[in-house]
Amino acid sequence: MNSGQNASFQEALDIVESLPEQQQDDLIEIIKRRRIDFKRELLAKNIKEAREEYAKGEVRQGDASDLMKEILE
Repeated sequence: MNSGQNASFQEALDIVESLPEQQQDDLIEIIKRRRIDFKRELLAKNIKEAREEYAKGEVRQGDASDLMKEILE
């Protein structure tokens, strides 16, 4: 984070701290739900990409020892 981002982050904290307690709690819950939604969308995207790679035959199967052999070769 650069100093401009630090200032903006601090400004955001100051604004949040100036809100009434219930609004702070509501904001925390909203942010938590948005983070969960973002992570869910990212996971869905990764799953879709993995399925596409699998369908194209771009995925190899094996266990950890197979992976280590490949890395060391």
